[in-house]
Amino acid sequence: MNDGLDPFDSASLIVAHDEGNAFDAVVPPIVQTSLFTFKDYDEMVACYRGERVRPIYTRGLNPTVRMFEEMLAKLEGAEDAIGFASGMSAISSTVLSFAEPGDRIVAVQHVYPDAFRLFGTHLKRMRIEVTYVDGRDEEAVRRALPGARLFYMESPTSWVMHTHDVAALAALARAQGIVTVIDNSWASPVFQQPVALGVDLVIHSASKYLSGHSDVVAGVVAGSAELIGRIRSEAYPYLGGKLSPFDAWLLIRGLRTLPIRMKAHERSALAIARRLAEHPAVETVSHPGLGNHLPPGLSGTSGLFSFIFREGFNVRRFADHLQLFKLGVSWGGHESLIVPGEVVLAQKAQPNSAVAFGISPRSVRLHVGLEGTEALWSDLEAAIAAAS
Repeated sequence: MNDGLDPFDSASLIVAHDEGNAFDAVVPPIVQTSLFTFKDYDEMVACYRGERVRPIYTRGLNPTVRMFEEMLAKLEGAEDAIGFASGMSAISSTVLSFAEPGDRIVAVQHVYPDAFRLFGTHLKRMRIEVTYVDGRDEEAVRRALPGARLFYMESPTSWVMHTHDVAALAALARAQGIVTVIDNSWASPVFQQPVALGVDLVIHSASKYLSGHSDVVAGVVAGSAELIGRIRSEAYPYLGGKLSPFDAWLLIRGLRTLPIRMKAHERSALAIARRLAEHPAVETVSHPGLGNHLPPGLSGTSGLFSFIFREGFNVRRFADHLQLFKLGVSWGGHESLIVPGEVVLAQKAQPNSAVAFGISPRSVRLHVGLEGTEALWSDLEAAIAAAS
C-alpha cells in the first residue's frame, strides 16, 4: 500500500475499486458451484499434472473466494492469502503446516481463548510444547525463542489489550530462523500491516472487522507466496476448512467499508474509554489509545477494549440493565457487546485462558459498535448508576 497515498486512502482504494468483473458488474457475481468441468481430455490431464492452474473443485480453488483472498493480500501488503471457514480453521491449519510432533511453539500471553485451547489439547496430544511469554518483555521473548519452530503473536491481545513492538519481536524470531505468525484481527490491516513489520504470516478471524456485519464466520491467512503455498498444499485440502463462495462474497462486501468503519469504531471507543477512565466506579481501563502513544506499526485503535470495576460493584446488575450493549461473544460487527470476566472465568471449556492468565472477575470486555457515541455512553452511564 505505497502508491503515494496515506495508508487510509490506499486501503480505501483497494477495497472500493475493482475491475474485470463478469458482465462489467459493479458487484462481482457469486460463483456458487462445487466443481468445474474441462473442455477436453488434454486440459484435464494438464491440470492434474500441475501444468495448468485453474478451478477444479471449490474446496481447492473458487473465483469468488480467490477475489477475496487477493483483496485481503493487497490490504496486508502480502504476496498471497488463503481463506478459511473460520478463524480457528485458519489458526489450526497454519500451526499444523509448520509445527510437528516434538516441536516447541512460543506464544505471547493472553492469546485468543480457543487458540489457547487448541494449544493445550490437540497440540499437547501431538507432543508439541507451547511456551507462553509476556510479549511486552523483549528480553523474556529473546530467552524463550531458541529451539522454537513457531512464534505466535497477537497485538493488541483481545482481552487485556497488551500491545507489543511487533517489528522488534519479529526481528528476534527471524534471527533464530523461526516462522512468525500474528493474529491481526483487533487492528485490521487498516491500522496495522504486520508483513511490513517483518512478520511471516498474518491471521484474521474474518468474522470480526473484515466482515463487519456479524453474518459470516470465516478466517484468512496472508503472507509470502511460498508460505501460503505450503498451507494450501499441506493443510488446507485435508483439514477441509474451506471458505464458501457466498461467505467470500459477503466478506468482499464487508471489506468495501472496512476503512471508514474502523475510523468510526476508533472514534467512539476512544471517547467512551476516556469517560470510563474518569468514572469513580471504574478502577482501570485497558485501551491502547489511552496512553497517547501507540507502539511502532500500530497507527490506530479499534472498538474493542476492557475495563475493571472497583471492589463491590455488582457486575450482574450492570449487565442486565444495559439496553444497547448486548451480552454476546465475538466482536467487530455493527452492534455493541459486552462479556463479563466472571462469566468467562466460569466457562466449562478447558483449558481456560482467563484462569491461566489471571483475568479479573470484575473486568468487562466491551465492543463499541456503530450506534453512536452519546447513545452508547448514556446506556453505560445508566447501567453503572443502577448497579452502584
